Amino acid sequence: MRKQFQHLFWGVVLLAGLGNSVWVEAKPGSATKETWPMFRGGPSLTGVSPAKLPDQPKLRWTFSIGDPIRSSAAIVDGVVFIGADNGKVYAIDLATGQEKWQWETDGMIESSPLVLEGRVFVGSGDGFLYALDQATGKPLWKYETEDQILGAPNWVESPDGKSTWIVTGSYDYFLHCVDAETGKGIWKYETGNYINGAPAVSDGKTVFGGCDALLHVIALETGKKVKEIEAGAYIPGSAAMVENRVYVGHYESEFLCVDLNEGALKWTYRDRNFPFYSSPAVTAKSVVVGGRDKRVHCLDRESGKDRWRFPTRGKVDSSPVVAQDKVVVGSSDGLLYMISLSEGKELWSYEIGESIIASPAVIDQWIVVGGEDGLVYAFGQ
Repeated sequence: MRKQFQHLFWGVVLLAGLGNSVWVEAKPGSATKETWPMFRGGPSLTGVSPAKLPDQPKLRWTFSIGDPIRSSAAIVDGVVFIGADNGKVYAIDLATGQEKWQWETDGMIESSPLVLEGRVFVGSGDGFLYALDQATGKPLWKYETEDQILGAPNWVESPDGKSTWIVTGSYDYFLHCVDAETGKGIWKYETGNYINGAPAVSDGKTVFGGCDALLHVIALETGKKVKEIEAGAYIPGSAAMVENRVYVGHYESEFLCVDLNEGALKWTYRDRNFPFYSSPAVTAKSVVVGGRDKRVHCLDRESGKDRWRFPTRGKVDSSPVVAQDKVVVGSSDGLLYMISLSEGKELWSYEIGESIIASPAVIDQWIVVGGEDGLVYAFGQ
């Protein structure tokens, strides 16, 4: 089955966005106008989509799961894939909101699905990484770690170009690299504590943080350490990696830009004493991230100076997605927001009534997100 991805490449598409150009990965397995295949859209976890969204989205359907949803959706081939605290993975028809299949694990699913090469890869609180058939939900294999998997899996092409590897962190302190076809372990790398978020992948490296307060930089070919960088506090979310710079927030109320070439901080942003659990969206000029100070922060990508702050009425653990000139993000105040990227002004919002911790999935004319109320919401034209 491989093999639609024989060559990986990097590219940049510049989209006009009221003075803010947007980075879009031109890498197979990344977000397109019609596809959002994984957490944050693509392997480097930039949280950017080339999609065009309606100015005033309408609720098209809801799908009731009945248990809180912290997993962020993937959308591939007109199907929504999402996990929930009840331990199940669901496939839902995007056009109708009707269930296509479901499959149950033995633990809650906070991990966001990765849909690639006809398979759905997802981690579970039962300590297993699962591969399911995309069309049917039939389990193909499972790979065991020694503790729960909360972060989303990522992927990379093997060095010989003949296979795909899946990379995921676990609360067993290890980052695991697994063959996508067979579920056999390739390598694993030990850290000093829990790994919470998804590993970012770019240029032959993966970067991730965790409860050991370090940013780990690992060579994907060998699973060996390239370097470790002190973050100053534990990292609950996922980092974004662009052009050998890493963008990530931590528990002690700072947001960091790290230069991987120098192995040092380029800048630090601090506003108030509230942690950053949200993962950032990174465009050509800006970094957008939610904070537990009940605000969405937009920073200058080069300097770290704030461009704007958007107030909500609850903590923002949801990770924002940038789609051209719009930012979409949820809040624990029960609202899903659409914000102007250039000015930080509210363009639209929808109240579901309970917290939105999950991150939105965005494709052309569609926004899909799960809520703590146990419903999946789909908004469209």
